[in-house]
Amino acid sequence: MTFHHTRFPLDIALGARGGPERKTDVVQLAGGGERRNGRWHHSRRRYNAGYGVKSRADMQAVLAFFEERRGRLHGFLWRDGLDHSSGGAVPLPTDQLIGTGDGVRTQFQLSKRYGAAFDPYLRTIAKPVAGSVRVAVGGVELSGWTVDVTTGIVGFAVAPASGAAVTAGFLFDVPVRFDTDRLDIELTSFDGAEAPSIPLVEILP
Repeated sequence: MTFHHTRFPLDIALGARGGPERKTDVVQLAGGGERRNGRWHHSRRRYNAGYGVKSRADMQAVLAFFEERRGRLHGFLWRDGLDHSSGGAVPLPTDQLIGTGDGVRTQFQLSKRYGAAFDPYLRTIAKPVAGSVRVAVGGVELSGWTVDVTTGIVGFAVAPASGAAVTAGFLFDVPVRFDTDRLDIELTSFDGAEAPSIPLVEILP
């Protein structure tokens, strides 16, 4: 079991369906009320790539990609067409707060915050796109730092000063795997093919 740092065909991914999933237990009480318990701290994304297959060429590309991943065995990168940036279309170095300097700490994990002040959700970003990451300390964009595109960890040679806000902007992919070991392919015409379901599931850090 390994992770292949290669992206699913982008033109097919952009036609897919999917999004985040959570696990919540809801217990109905005798008096009509209810109690709810969130079992997962992190959401987990699921996608169906079958909706993005529009031609025989698309299906052949998916087939080759599926075989190289050995079905569910190996993970890979997926571009979520709706949610793949720290902010706008062009990442800014102040998009996301990823930590506060203490004069000692030199490594910071990329993350993305969802929601406002009420109860925001912090999502770990482990697969930033190479060359897209921008970093600022105290609002000033810096160079000379490093980022591991396999973990999303930003490293500094010199620790940011105590109290300094460490921020970052970036594009990112979602680490996923196929959630099936079987492709059910239908040839609909001479140059047409479709697979009703090609399920993918996010691999959480």
